[in-house]
Amino acid sequence: MKIRLTVKDALIVVDMQRDFMPGGALPVQEGDKIVPRLNQYIRLFFERGLPVFFTRDWHPPNHISFKDQGGVWPPHCVQDTEGAKFHPDLYIPPDNRFIISKGTSKDFDAYSGFQGTMLDQLLKERGIRRVFVGGVATDYCVKNTVLGAINLGYEAFLLLDGIKGVDVKQGDSERAIEDMLGAGAIGVEYEEVR
Repeated sequence: MKIRLTVKDALIVVDMQRDFMPGGALPVQEGDKIVPRLNQYIRLFFERGLPVFFTRDWHPPNHISFKDQGGVWPPHCVQDTEGAKFHPDLYIPPDNRFIISKGTSKDFDAYSGFQGTMLDQLLKERGIRRVFVGGVATDYCVKNTVLGAINLGYEAFLLLDGIKGVDVKQGDSERAIEDMLGAGAIGVEYEEVR
C-alpha cells in the first residue's frame, strides 16, 4: 500500500523523552531504537512543509500518576528536569513543529495527546484530516492518542516501524496494535509513505 502525503496530513511523535528511554525512570525497552526511523518520518513531513507535533509528559512533581501520590508509575517526566527532555538524537525541526505538553495538572492524568491540550484545535486550524502517529509507548500513550484521533474524526495511520511498547503484561503491545487497527487505524511503514 502506498500513501501519498497531502496538505491535510500531520505527524504526531508521542513522548520520545529521556525518562521513557533505556536508563530512564520509566523505560520502554529499546525505545531509543526507533529514533532513527522517527527522524526519517520527521524529515519527510518537514521537507513537505507538513506540521510535526511532539507530545510530551510534562508532570508536576506531585502528579496523580506517581506511586507516592497513589498512582501506578514511578515519578517521570517532571517539568524542567533532564528526564522530561526529548531524546538527544531526536530531530526537532527549526520550524513547522509544535510541542504539546500533557499531564500538566497534578490532578489530571493524560495518556492521549488530545487530553487537556490544544492538539485537536491546532490540527483543525490547519485543515488536517489525517494523522500519522509513532513513538512510545505503544500500549499507553500511542494507543490513546490514535484512538483519540479516531474518536475526533481523523483518519489515523499507525507507524508500525516507529513504535515501542512497555508490555507491563506480556502481549500488551500486540493487543494495543490490534485494538487500534480494530478501531479503524491503518498500519503503515516508512517505505509506504510518499
